[in-house]
Amino acid sequence: MIQTSSSFAASQDSSLREEVGARLRDIPDFPKPGIRFKDMTPVLADPRLLSRVVDAMAAPFQGQRISRVVGVEARGFLLGAPIALKLHAGLVPARKPGKLPWRTRTERYSLEYGEDALQVHEDAVGPGDRVLIVDDLLATGGTADAAARLVTQLGGEVVGFSFLISLDFLPGRERLGRDKVCALLSY
Repeated sequence: MIQTSSSFAASQDSSLREEVGARLRDIPDFPKPGIRFKDMTPVLADPRLLSRVVDAMAAPFQGQRISRVVGVEARGFLLGAPIALKLHAGLVPARKPGKLPWRTRTERYSLEYGEDALQVHEDAVGPGDRVLIVDDLLATGGTADAAARLVTQLGGEVVGFSFLISLDFLPGRERLGRDKVCALLSY
């Protein structure tokens, strides 16, 4: 059983949450007017802090027999790769169309500010794979939901979702299933 998002947040070291929150940068009007982008690059630049973040994001999924971690382009790659190593799982990059070199599956989705699509190699996930989906930010849940649909189409089971940040004033948690979503920080 995965810890729910509330027990996950409660179980984390509050000093870690405070330190990560203090290091995030708000970038107004990026990528378009009205959006306030949460820039995590200062967290990535600090190896000690990044290690603690990876440990915290992987912790709820330890012992869950995760066989694949899907890292969603592009910041999900940065967190997904070390989380996959921590969980002794393979990494599956979920990329924008045209970026993967082999046969792919495609899933289209709506963003809070437009439309896009994700692709994975058609052999990246198979029947019996237990999959964790990782990204930096949960907003409306469209991107993560598209990744989950790709996993399911390929025969895998989505065990959960791990995010650095969740924007809880948007419907992402409800869309993905509150009991499957873990986030280090919630706004």
